[in-house]
Amino acid sequence: MGSNPNPLISSIEGLLGWRHLALAEVDSTNGQAMKLASSGDPGRLWITADSQSAGRARRGRWWDSKPGNLYASLLLIDPANEDEIATLPLVVSLALYEAIIAAVPELAERLKIKWPNDLLLDRKKLSGILLEAQFDEFGRTALVIGCGVNCRHFPDDPMYPATSLAATGFDLTPQDLFPYLAVSMAQQLRVWAQGRGFSIIRRDWLDRCQGLGRDIVARFPDHELAGKFVDLDVDGRLMLCDKIGQMHKISAADIFFGN
Repeated sequence: MGSNPNPLISSIEGLLGWRHLALAEVDSTNGQAMKLASSGDPGRLWITADSQSAGRARRGRWWDSKPGNLYASLLLIDPANEDEIATLPLVVSLALYEAIIAAVPELAERLKIKWPNDLLLDRKKLSGILLEAQFDEFGRTALVIGCGVNCRHFPDDPMYPATSLAATGFDLTPQDLFPYLAVSMAQQLRVWAQGRGFSIIRRDWLDRCQGLGRDIVARFPDHELAGKFVDLDVDGRLMLCDKIGQMHKISAADIFFGN
């Protein structure tokens, strides 16, 4: 079983007015984007690579980066004020979700977003997102959005089961998927509108997420909280109601679901 990407979007980069730098092997696409930002790059630049020798994930974890998967980073300059940037992980996860569904519509019932920005296929991790920001010497905020999708390979991660598109019967190359991601990201960033449209993003994100209304465990470096995932607040924080009815607003944690 496979999917045939729409050939009409092969030229979409030019239509969007964004640039694309395609590389072979790099240390990390995020790292390359930051280097270009430090040299004064104006942003709106995608960097993709066939493989990474030092791919990174959230909280300093390593991201397995063999050829065959999608490794893509988007460099944005001054995308919004600091408070609004906090909602960007949800924008990005929604964009990546929409890109994969556009490429493989058959996955619409099986693909879900795991707070804040992972994608789960049949409850197994399919992708990861890493956002990094720095102030550069030009007085700008350089923000890099890194996206990794398991097209062909997936790691044996004891923390959370993983999968790939190929393992579930869909032959989609990184080159097939990337144009969909470029289009979807541009669309969702327009909706987000530097934070002014986050209420729309929040609504669409909740419609596509895993675990809403169900029991979850939020794990922190030194403790964990168990309760029900009841909502997102207006800033994108996960709202967890514990067994005594106390509400907790979570900005960062590893989330695990019950059966």
